[in-house]
Amino acid sequence: MNIEKFLKTIKETKLFTAYNTNVDAVKYLKDEDVQRLVDMFDHNEIIERMESYPRIIKDPIDFVARLVYSIKTGKPAEVPMKEDENLQRWFDSIKYDEERMGGQAGIVSNLMATLQINKIIVYTPLLSKKQAEMFVDYDNLLYPVVEDEKLVLKKVREAYKNDPTKINRIFEFKKGLKFTLNGEKIVAKQSTRFIVASRPENLRIEIKDDVRRFLPDIGEMVDCAFLSGYQAIKEKYNDGKTAEYYFKKARDDIKLLKRNKNIKAHLEFASIPNINIRKMVVDYILSSVDSVGMDETEIANVLHILGFEEMSEKILKNSFVEDVIEGAKILLEKFKNLEVVQIHTIYYILFVCREDNPLSNEELEECLEFATILASSRAKLGNIRNIEDLKEGLTVDHNKYGDLLRKIAKEHSNGYKVVLSPSRYVETPKSTVGLGDTISSGAFLYYTSLLNNKRKEK
Repeated sequence: MNIEKFLKTIKETKLFTAYNTNVDAVKYLKDEDVQRLVDMFDHNEIIERMESYPRIIKDPIDFVARLVYSIKTGKPAEVPMKEDENLQRWFDSIKYDEERMGGQAGIVSNLMATLQINKIIVYTPLLSKKQAEMFVDYDNLLYPVVEDEKLVLKKVREAYKNDPTKINRIFEFKKGLKFTLNGEKIVAKQSTRFIVASRPENLRIEIKDDVRRFLPDIGEMVDCAFLSGYQAIKEKYNDGKTAEYYFKKARDDIKLLKRNKNIKAHLEFASIPNINIRKMVVDYILSSVDSVGMDETEIANVLHILGFEEMSEKILKNSFVEDVIEGAKILLEKFKNLEVVQIHTIYYILFVCREDNPLSNEELEECLEFATILASSRAKLGNIRNIEDLKEGLTVDHNKYGDLLRKIAKEHSNGYKVVLSPSRYVETPKSTVGLGDTISSGAFLYYTSLLNNKRKEK
């Protein structure tokens, strides 16, 4: 596989990305760390909390219960934390192993700048000095500001404001981690992570009005937009504004970006415990974009919102690729605006498109293969710091289920373009946070690049 060919394909592509960035405080959990956490509480009470499945972390035992559930099921999760000073102090008392860039927009902009694509314009509502320093120091990574009534693009590290820093707590654990709860020995089925997400009152998922009026100009400067972070919207704010207010603004942001140039827009879905917020993401954002990326749990949750409960339950229970493909077809039928439904799991990345998609199956496969190399590089090394790191990803083999998965995908095309690439499976990844964002952004950017290159050839 030729890394140079991949990089040449994406080189001239220009990207806009918003909205969410934060600092990730990361703890790599060992057996004794989890045992110590569960032993802080009555084991029966932890089990009761697991059964009640708290959707907001209001106290430490909520956290421990959801963490144990995530380890036991092997499912990644992100759960918001209640704003509470005592709870904040409890989490601050944990000794974290490192701090790094977090949030989909932050992770994606750093990745694409490192891959040396032509231009990345990133926007995040909060940009503290500490947050700005988490961005890589490249000339192609820019932040929009307004000076003297004019739009100016500055290097991100030079554009910080007097904003607070949003910090998420990330708890990474490896397959095989073990501990005992109420006499039961629990062993982690997969290497994954549990995220305690900060949702500060002053964080609003929006583009501020000074920059917002220049969105059509920004749209003209780029080829595509990678949009994420809607899971951070709250149902109601202290000033009386509601989720609906911010979702309407977010939908209009997409229209403004596309006003002067019909750029491709991608929605990166996320774990959204709040069902009302999840429904608004579907109603306002999914109905406005060209591409969507999600994992199998997230597509199951979307199908449930749309009234396909039986299909949703089948995917949640079994994770069969054939059910995921049928679910993706439902999304393409329900949302005529969508060109691509992309699903990423631990074992594969999948594109489902209509039969008239301008890219061939071979070209779509190329998008996915590029994404798997990015993901295996990040999983093996913990981050991609330069282009040479991609060679590490190439040394990782595709997982052993690849031939079977490809066969199933081919058998279930039936009037659609269904393309699957098995993951390059890293048995003990250094880190799992950001893998989905890496896969999705890589596949989407490559997809956009191929479309642009085809247009230029005509």
